[in-house]
Amino acid sequence: MNLNLRNAIITNVQGNNHQELEDTILDAIESGEEKMLPGLGVLFEVIWQHSEQNDKQEMLTTLEQALKK
Repeated sequence: MNLNLRNAIITNVQGNNHQELEDTILDAIESGEEKMLPGLGVLFEVIWQHSEQNDKQEMLTTLEQALKK
Protein backbone atom coordinates (compact mmCIF):
# COMPACT_ATOMS: atom_id res chain seq x y z
CA MET A 1 0.00 0.00 0.00
CA ASN A 2 1.45 3.34 -1.07
CA LEU A 3 0.19 5.98 1.37
CA ASN A 4 1.28 9.57 1.14
CA LEU A 5 1.14 10.56 4.81
CA ARG A 6 1.61 14.27 4.13
CA ASN A 7 -1.36 14.41 1.74
CA ALA A 8 -3.50 12.29 4.07
CA ILE A 9 -2.86 14.65 6.99
CA ILE A 10 -3.58 17.75 4.91
CA THR A 11 -6.75 16.21 3.49
CA ASN A 12 -7.87 15.30 7.00
CA VAL A 13 -7.77 18.92 8.21
CA GLN A 14 -8.65 20.79 5.01
CA GLY A 15 -11.69 22.93 5.53
CA ASN A 16 -11.39 22.87 9.32
CA ASN A 17 -12.18 26.14 11.04
CA HIS A 18 -9.96 27.95 13.55
CA GLN A 19 -11.34 26.09 16.56
CA GLU A 20 -11.11 22.68 14.91
CA LEU A 21 -7.48 23.32 13.93
CA GLU A 22 -6.64 24.45 17.47
CA ASP A 23 -8.37 21.38 18.92
CA THR A 24 -6.37 19.13 16.58
CA ILE A 25 -3.08 20.73 17.61
CA LEU A 26 -3.88 20.67 21.33
CA ASP A 27 -5.06 17.07 21.17
CA ALA A 28 -1.84 16.02 19.45
CA ILE A 29 0.32 17.84 22.00
CA GLU A 30 -1.63 16.84 25.09
CA SER A 31 -1.88 13.18 24.13
CA GLY A 32 1.91 12.91 24.14
CA GLU A 33 1.67 10.09 21.60
CA GLU A 34 4.62 9.91 19.26
CA LYS A 35 2.36 8.79 16.42
CA MET A 36 0.97 12.35 16.40
CA LEU A 37 4.38 13.93 15.69
CA PRO A 38 4.26 13.51 11.90
CA GLY A 39 0.92 15.32 11.82
CA LEU A 40 2.27 18.22 13.81
CA GLY A 41 5.28 18.30 11.51
CA VAL A 42 3.06 18.54 8.44
CA LEU A 43 1.01 21.33 10.03
CA PHE A 44 4.20 23.21 10.89
CA GLU A 45 5.39 22.75 7.30
CA VAL A 46 2.16 24.35 6.04
CA ILE A 47 2.55 27.24 8.50
CA TRP A 48 6.18 27.75 7.49
CA GLN A 49 5.41 27.69 3.76
CA HIS A 50 2.69 30.31 4.15
CA SER A 51 4.49 32.66 6.55
CA GLU A 52 6.21 35.92 5.80
CA GLN A 53 9.94 36.18 6.52
CA ASN A 54 9.42 38.27 9.68
CA ASP A 55 7.00 35.65 11.03
CA LYS A 56 9.54 32.92 10.30
CA GLN A 57 12.17 34.86 12.20
CA GLU A 58 9.80 35.23 15.15
CA MET A 59 9.11 31.48 15.14
CA LEU A 60 12.84 30.74 15.04
CA THR A 61 13.51 33.12 17.92
CA THR A 62 10.71 31.54 19.97
CA LEU A 63 12.03 28.06 19.22
CA GLU A 64 15.60 29.03 20.03
CA GLN A 65 14.55 30.54 23.38
CA ALA A 66 12.38 27.56 24.25
CA LEU A 67 15.24 25.14 23.60
CA LYS A 68 17.83 26.94 25.70
CA LYS A 69 18.82 25.08 28.82
